[in-house]
Amino acid sequence: MYILAPSVLAADFSKLGEDVVTVAEAGAKYIHLDVMDGAFVPSISFGMPVIEKLRGCTDAIFDVHMMVEEPGRYIQDMKKVGADIICVHQEACVHLDRTINQIKEAGCKAAVALNPATPVETLSCILDQVDMFLIMSVNPGFGGQKFIPYTIEKIKKLRKMLDDAGLKTDIQVDGGVTAANVRTLIEAGANVFVAGSAVFKNDAAANTKEFLEIFKEYE
Repeated sequence: MYILAPSVLAADFSKLGEDVVTVAEAGAKYIHLDVMDGAFVPSISFGMPVIEKLRGCTDAIFDVHMMVEEPGRYIQDMKKVGADIICVHQEACVHLDRTINQIKEAGCKAAVALNPATPVETLSCILDQVDMFLIMSVNPGFGGQKFIPYTIEKIKKLRKMLDDAGLKTDIQVDGGVTAANVRTLIEAGANVFVAGSAVFKNDAAANTKEFLEIFKEYE
């Protein structure tokens, strides 16, 4: 299954709830929520109060991307405000295995993200413990960046690692994803796609539907 996860970082924050409803009603199954702490990444975005308010707007799956140092500190709070999937960075966790277990114990699906320059081999010990892997195709912290081409090879390598282990785990891609390059990402082995400006610029509903039409070509 191919899934679109619009990133609200690119939405209009003056009408954030409306924008989330728009993309969910247009068919987006996930809502991608980037939580940044100003330490692991340079930017500060939003936290639990915003997510809690948005939770009342839609039943879509809340895919919370924790770009924060030692995210294990916030797992229970994220669960309380409505997170369904909690994604942590391999680079941000001193004890990654423990953090994955915390997420599962909280009743959420666990995902692990990798920065562009982090090799996929670092995931080898946790391949069978995670519901989704996120390959960052830009350096995290800012929206609107250009896609880093070498990350396509990382997607291919990770999909082969999963196939060799007999796993069907989701591979998500985040950064510079557009309707123009999403076919390449599908063919590389990804199946969950975070798109910010490619969805929310101009007509969010029409942009969402464009992605979904492309997904149908591969189903």
